[in-house]
Amino acid sequence: MQIYPAIDIKGGRAVRLLQGRAADATDYGDPVAAAMGWKEQGATYLHVVDLDGAFDGKSANLKAVEEIVRATGIPVQLGGGIRTMQDVERRLALGVKRVILGTAALENPELVKIACAQFPGAIVCGIDARNGRVAVRGWVEESSVTPGELALRMKDFGVMDVVYTDISRDGMQTGPNVASTRALVMETGMRIIGSGGVGTLAHLAELKDAGCAGAIVGKALYNGNFTLPEALKLEA
Repeated sequence: MQIYPAIDIKGGRAVRLLQGRAADATDYGDPVAAAMGWKEQGATYLHVVDLDGAFDGKSANLKAVEEIVRATGIPVQLGGGIRTMQDVERRLALGVKRVILGTAALENPELVKIACAQFPGAIVCGIDARNGRVAVRGWVEESSVTPGELALRMKDFGVMDVVYTDISRDGMQTGPNVASTRALVMETGMRIIGSGGVGTLAHLAELKDAGCAGAIVGKALYNGNFTLPEALKLEA
C-alpha cells in the first residue's frame, strides 16, 4: 500500500481543511518546504491538491506545484480544478506524474476518455462522497451518482486508480469510512486510494486490510499523531 503525504495548497500556503470547508483552514506554511520535509522522511510519492483550483476552477498555485516537482524529484499526483484537456496537458508538462479528475469525471466524462487515450496511466479519478453520493466543485455541490457508479464509468475509459474520500471524515482524524472504501474496492476491482479521516496508524492498517492500493495522510502527520517513517512501514 502506497502512503501519500498530502499537501493542500490555498493562496500559496500549505493548509488543511475540516470536512472540505474553506473557512476551516489551518496554515502549515510553505508547501515546498512541507514537500521537502516529507521527502526527507522517506516519502516516495506526494498527493497535492490545488484548493483554489478546486473551489474556483482557476489556479494561482501552479508555480508552487512546479517547485515541488522540481525540488523533490519524487512523483506527484495533483488534483484540484483540472477540468479541460489544456489543464491536463499543462500540469503534466510541469512534471506532475498523475492528474486527478474529479468534477470533470462526473460532468465531462468525454474528457476522461480522451485524456486516458492520450496519457495512459496518468489519469486518476477523484471521487469525493457525502451521504453516499458524489460531490463536486470543491465538495460544494452534491450529485445523485454513487461512488461505485462513477468509478465503473471511469474504468470503461481506462482509469484504474481512484482517490476515494468520505468528506464527512476529512480532516477529522476520527477514522476513514472503511466499510464504504472496502465496498468500492470489491465493487470495482480498481486500485482505490483511501482518503479522509486517518488519525492513527491503526486507521492506515484498516485501509490496507480493506484492500486499498494506497492511503492519503494529511492532518495526522502535520499534527504529529505518528511519524511518516512509522506509516511507511505499512507499505510492505
